[in-house]
Amino acid sequence: MSTPENLHQIDALLAIMAALRNPQGGCPWDLEQDFRTIAPYTLEEAYEVADAIERGDRQDLKEELGDLLLQVVFHAQMAREEESFTFADVVEGICEKMIRRHPHVFGDEEARSAGAVKGRWDEIKAAEKAAKNKRRAALLDDVPANLPGLSQAVKLQHKAAKVGFDWPQTENVLDKIQEEAGELLEAARGGLSHAEQEEEFGDLLFVMANLARHLNIDPEAALRRTNQKFRRRFGYVESKLGEKLADAGLEEMDKLWNEAKAIDKAAQKNATSKP
Repeated sequence: MSTPENLHQIDALLAIMAALRNPQGGCPWDLEQDFRTIAPYTLEEAYEVADAIERGDRQDLKEELGDLLLQVVFHAQMAREEESFTFADVVEGICEKMIRRHPHVFGDEEARSAGAVKGRWDEIKAAEKAAKNKRRAALLDDVPANLPGLSQAVKLQHKAAKVGFDWPQTENVLDKIQEEAGELLEAARGGLSHAEQEEEFGDLLFVMANLARHLNIDPEAALRRTNQKFRRRFGYVESKLGEKLADAGLEEMDKLWNEAKAIDKAAQKNATSKP
């Protein structure tokens, strides 16, 4: 099977994907896949894009965006095979949606003025849903259940807050965090079942996500940065101890951890002091 000549065109990528899915000479693995089996890879590629952004690696970002684009093409190819829609339909749909949702950019003068009003985006989205004649059974039904837990919690809370179900002050959330932490500690010390302790832990995470929303912090991004920081600092500890890592005591490792922490803070200070 021949390879498309111009590898820089979207048509070439579509042709490659079609060839991989061709029952005559295609890739056995690609042919076995369906929407459900590919979905986890789509999520994984989206996270790798976010990771490249966090690391500030533009070369890696370019590559990861390509991998994510491939996922879109993969889904579109499977849809074309079952005659549901095509990649062109996907592109046409998002173009129409972006123009429709940005009347302040693409509309007339009246629309441009109206577009500056706070909440315009949500009004347009609500109108789109009404036009589809797909009434939701409940306010929270359009929050995807397969989102990462913290992101899903923030979206659920954001939806509820729109109808007034929210703490008025951030201090109220902090008080609730103390309450939930106390309940978790009581559950652990009181010998409650694992399931009950898990429930209390989930309650605490949910309120922590609410605090992130009140502070306008993306909890997933914040946790990813902390994970990266842990990798970096523990990597320092490991590099210093080498083969002695497994035999080192907590006191020695903690000393090296504090050294790594000081190095981090010094680097941050130097970065912020540069013009």
